[in-house]
Amino acid sequence: MRRTVRITLALSILLACAQSAFARPVTDCPLRDRPFGSDSPLVDLLLSPAAKAILDREAPGLFARLPPRFAGTTAPTFAAILTLKEASGMLGLNADAAARIEAALRSLPVTSADKVARCARYDDDRPSFVMPSGKPRILLFEKITGFRDGPSVDAAHAAFLAMGARKGWAIVTSDQGGAFAPAVLRKFDVVIWNNISGDVLTLSQRRAFQQWLEHGGAFVGVHGTAGDPVYFWDWYVDTLLGARFIGHPMAPQFQDARVVIEDRAHPAARGLPAEWVMKDEWYSFRPGARASGSHVIATLDEQSYSPVGMAGQNLRMGDHPIAWTRCIGKGRMFYSAIGHRPETYAEPNYVTMLESAVAWAAESGRAECARRR
Repeated sequence: MRRTVRITLALSILLACAQSAFARPVTDCPLRDRPFGSDSPLVDLLLSPAAKAILDREAPGLFARLPPRFAGTTAPTFAAILTLKEASGMLGLNADAAARIEAALRSLPVTSADKVARCARYDDDRPSFVMPSGKPRILLFEKITGFRDGPSVDAAHAAFLAMGARKGWAIVTSDQGGAFAPAVLRKFDVVIWNNISGDVLTLSQRRAFQQWLEHGGAFVGVHGTAGDPVYFWDWYVDTLLGARFIGHPMAPQFQDARVVIEDRAHPAARGLPAEWVMKDEWYSFRPGARASGSHVIATLDEQSYSPVGMAGQNLRMGDHPIAWTRCIGKGRMFYSAIGHRPETYAEPNYVTMLESAVAWAAESGRAECARRR
């Protein structure tokens, strides 16, 4: 039986690769018609010769002050998750220069070439999967247009595949936004977002994902999936995640901290101790997940580490949820902010948490969210 499943999944992957050769141009990317401004993704300003000319004229040498990964125009690039407004302090823009740039950018027309350039980082390549019945069917999604930390993505990828092998899940992977089509999504019980960064879904893909989730689908996200400084999809960050990232420590970046399980009776906490200490990059959010109505699974003891961010930013939250669940219509989500260091995905307690969370999302969470409606 296991050999049959392996062969079926291998055929699915081959079909997905073959279909990707017939890429269709994207025309419904979310930011295609958005006026230029300081709230545009930095990458869209860099891709426009007219917009870049304004920046070079009003703030000479502006981009020379940025690290290369912040000024790339090919995805993945940090420029996709940063705006001029967000980066003004880092770039040393004074108020007068920022005002001149804003006025000049607002006067620019959005050309056909601009629209094509903006949509190039999206795709509508629809993979074809043949999924077996009788077991949880899981899509491990890995399209990233913003910040991609290869070691953490790869470690999480290996950890989730190992879980699937242990638990007998049918799990396949895709880095194609076209997987978020109704006909593809209905094949799956759970979608896992592996450290996803950047705006990755077209408008039609967003609608398909939202409808699939609200009608009973399940989402599991880890770490970078909620770690962008800027988002361009309010439903995703405010309704699905229920918290907005504000920063992580930089003094130092990776620290030992105490993780405390708040709801030990929840299936996502099955097999976990009451608390443990581990090293990672610790996210802070505003508002906290509890304030947005989430069900908190684990919190972070802020007395056990130094929550000081870039330039001395105070990242203390007081109440500091680090893993939580939410019901989205008839669907459900689990998110854990743990997971930057690749070693994290071999830490026994964290592996147990993720394994239990995916099992909850695929199975017992259905009834839980039905009761809360």
